[in-house]
Amino acid sequence: MRVLVANRGEIALRIIRACHEEGLEAVAVYSDADRLSPHVRAADLALPLGPAAPSASYLRIDRLLDAARQSGATAIHPGYGFLAERAAFATAVEQAGLVFVGPPASAIQAMGDKTEARQRMQAAGVPIVPGLTVPVAEAAAARRHAAELGYPVLVKAAAGGGGKGMRLVVEPAELDMALAAARSEAEKAFGDSSVYLEKYLERPRHVEIQVLADHQRIVHLGERECSIQRRHQKLVEEAPSRAVTPLLRERMGQAAVQAAAAVGYRSAGTCEFLVTQDGRFYFLEMNTRIQVEHPVTEMVTGVDLVREQLRIARGLPMRVPQGPLVPRGWALECRITSEDPANGFLPAAGRIQYLQVPTGPGVRWDGGIEAGQEIALHYDSLLGKVIVWAPDRAAAIDRMRRALRELIIAGVATNQGFHLRLLDDPDFQAAEIDSQFLERRADLLAPPPAAPVREVLAVVAALVEEEYRQARRPQIAADGSPTGWTRAARAEGLR
Repeated sequence: MRVLVANRGEIALRIIRACHEEGLEAVAVYSDADRLSPHVRAADLALPLGPAAPSASYLRIDRLLDAARQSGATAIHPGYGFLAERAAFATAVEQAGLVFVGPPASAIQAMGDKTEARQRMQAAGVPIVPGLTVPVAEAAAARRHAAELGYPVLVKAAAGGGGKGMRLVVEPAELDMALAAARSEAEKAFGDSSVYLEKYLERPRHVEIQVLADHQRIVHLGERECSIQRRHQKLVEEAPSRAVTPLLRERMGQAAVQAAAAVGYRSAGTCEFLVTQDGRFYFLEMNTRIQVEHPVTEMVTGVDLVREQLRIARGLPMRVPQGPLVPRGWALECRITSEDPANGFLPAAGRIQYLQVPTGPGVRWDGGIEAGQEIALHYDSLLGKVIVWAPDRAAAIDRMRRALRELIIAGVATNQGFHLRLLDDPDFQAAEIDSQFLERRADLLAPPPAAPVREVLAVVAALVEEEYRQARRPQIAADGSPTGWTRAARAEGLR
């Protein structure tokens, strides 16, 4: 089988590697901006899609199908983002006589509309967050339902995700404006202005369950904790969760299996839940694709989720043993993004002047960048992910701290310093976290005024470029550091 990877960056490279390990050929596609990217060179064959803008390249179903025909690909893997959760794309792939490496279009459609998903979960006996199961059209009806639910409430887009089309309403006077804002944002983001109301839960944890389904059975692979979020965007994930007992894991796992079965699911998917302080859990949504944070599950279970997706797409049974999987050790993932903490975490652009990725025991780097690469604003800001494994959570935090200090990305602003501040925070170390944690802890988001991270990394980049230009080895000081900077100064700069 030859697989076309309809994506870019780190997830494209991840899928290409999995294809090769499965003995399959991989086809890359690329926009004009990505023609020199690592995923292009890693593939067996690469075809252009067109201009850099996603709407003219990675979101063009017709161009992706043309690339599949030209390359002789027999299957398409969508990765995550872009068209991964578009039922229309899965349908078009199947109608073209190709294999879609993911769930059936009907399952994507059912879970893509949050109100329909809530209806199906309720019918399947899966607990849902209190709220509506149909969109609300009239402001008067919204006011009535909000009063019944009790403030605060959330106005949420029926389509899409990622926090878009979502507004928190604390008191009745804010509702009309929130409805208008959520509808407008949802229309722009998803082409669907439908919204519904949901009860706002105070300080819940965001815990998700990984499911895997072949043609014969559905299993769950335990939980991931994703409570460290900024504006509903996940920043740090871990597996397992300190808040989940073996009994709760089994109850949530069975609920996730029921959810998958209710829509005829196949392939890898994730059921997201909110877990309250007293241990109750509620279905939030299902992501019908591979998740950004899938590596932490792989680290504690030993299951390669992308390779299993490829097997299932070929009609083969999954290689997951019968019976519940007990997580082994602890895994943490930090998302490294090209966002500038000194500028409100706005996306940052620039050329990567120097890149050093962490290595060593228990460390994994999933990235799709390299030195010399231009980081533009056309795409998501994710540059890569640092994932670590250790026997327990405390050891995983220590290992992640070491790995982050080894990571050097010079030439573009990143959120690396935020992660180091978070790891040193006593509340995070004690796992006293929830999905609203960063809303209360703005101090972790703002870099210290004196942090010279840009200056320090600029010196590193300049030194390395000069050494490469002269084609000689860097001079090493007595303390083992390259001449012109010290390890201590760089570590301080990153904070």
